[in-house]
Amino acid sequence: MTGENIQAIPTVSELVRRNYRAADVLRKWGINYCCSGNVSLAEACALKGIDEAAVQQDLNAAGRQICLPAGLQYQDWPVEFLIDYIVHVHHAYLKQVLPALHQQLNGFVKGHTKKYPYLQEVGDVFNDLKTELEEHNAKEEERIFPYLRQIASTYKRRETYGSLFVRTLGKPLDKMVAIDHNRIAALLDQLRSVTNQYHFAEGACTNHQVLYHKLKELDNDLVQHKHLENNILYPRVLQMEQELLQPVS
Repeated sequence: MTGENIQAIPTVSELVRRNYRAADVLRKWGINYCCSGNVSLAEACALKGIDEAAVQQDLNAAGRQICLPAGLQYQDWPVEFLIDYIVHVHHAYLKQVLPALHQQLNGFVKGHTKKYPYLQEVGDVFNDLKTELEEHNAKEEERIFPYLRQIASTYKRRETYGSLFVRTLGKPLDKMVAIDHNRIAALLDQLRSVTNQYHFAEGACTNHQVLYHKLKELDNDLVQHKHLENNILYPRVLQMEQELLQPVS
């Protein structure tokens, strides 16, 4: 979204409809893009007495997406690097997005359940999902991931005490994560159901559309996040555990 393209978009509400990430920028600058969004960006900035160029700069930054190269071979990454990637990319994303989305969604639900009764259930399911994710991610960072690093380090060095190390720790890794991941998956399925796969109602206001786009973005991130854990990270470390438990010949 270049400056020229932004100037060509007739209203701030249309700007958000074309790129929902613009909503956070406009909110930051105090520009109402929903109920009073039928003005151009230049007019909105003039009314607020703010620098249009500064707003455009923020909008351009919001429009850029970090695109990872296709075909990344996650399965070839060392366990330690994969854990760092999950923490610094996916956990960091959730720490930033969940509180903001919680505030925006719950505020919207309070004012619009009369028109959209289903929003109450959307809010309830999201709140449950947020709680589950925050508790699980904290558990991973404080307890599970340090254990995975220890297993990977012991396996890499082929320590002779590897079997004793695993038996001493005695952590049933598969059971530690399966229950949490199953709950998260069930809540995500519920969220998809109550939002009709993130399809907003015909004639829905811009705020409604923005929230559903953000929920879908959250869903997409969680799918990738859980794929890395369920299909790559945990199976690999479980295999290391099993090999370390084998008698040394």
